[in-house]
Amino acid sequence: GIYRWILGNRNAAWMGFLTRDVMEKANSYSEAKHMLMTQELLAPAYYILGGNSTGEGVIITRGLDSVEDVQELNITSGRWFLLQTNYDPSEKPPFYDDRRTPGNICVKQWGQQNVGHKSLFNVLSTKPNLNKLTVYSTVMTVREGIESWLQECKSPCTPW
Repeated sequence: GIYRWILGNRNAAWMGFLTRDVMEKANSYSEAKHMLMTQELLAPAYYILGGNSTGEGVIITRGLDSVEDVQELNITSGRWFLLQTNYDPSEKPPFYDDRRTPGNICVKQWGQQNVGHKSLFNVLSTKPNLNKLTVYSTVMTVREGIESWLQECKSPCTPW
């Protein structure tokens, strides 16, 4: 991606600039989703998008030129939350760094009626989701806004 840009192909977007364009120009969830799925990128990325209406939520796994995976909320089929870690949602995480499985278990235990910033922070602050490589955790919701915390995993704590 970056090599194409250096060689003069200016069609691809920097992730941060595309994100800003979406926030400035998209007038709806579906328009924002379309923009994130169709623009050529300079580097692979995960886009996590939430809307104002029930059921509007998606994780878009992007390659340079195409969408590699889309995980969408589907409340009628029981998919009322999405959880993204450092690994593609469509692939099994490595055995030494599986934060997805315990994260999903924690969110399900809280239940749909109890999900909010406090409960999501608790998920992010529980080992193995919290580890020695965790610098900060951020919770973002459309209704409650954004909160970030510096994190430190006290020993004993896994390195990843």
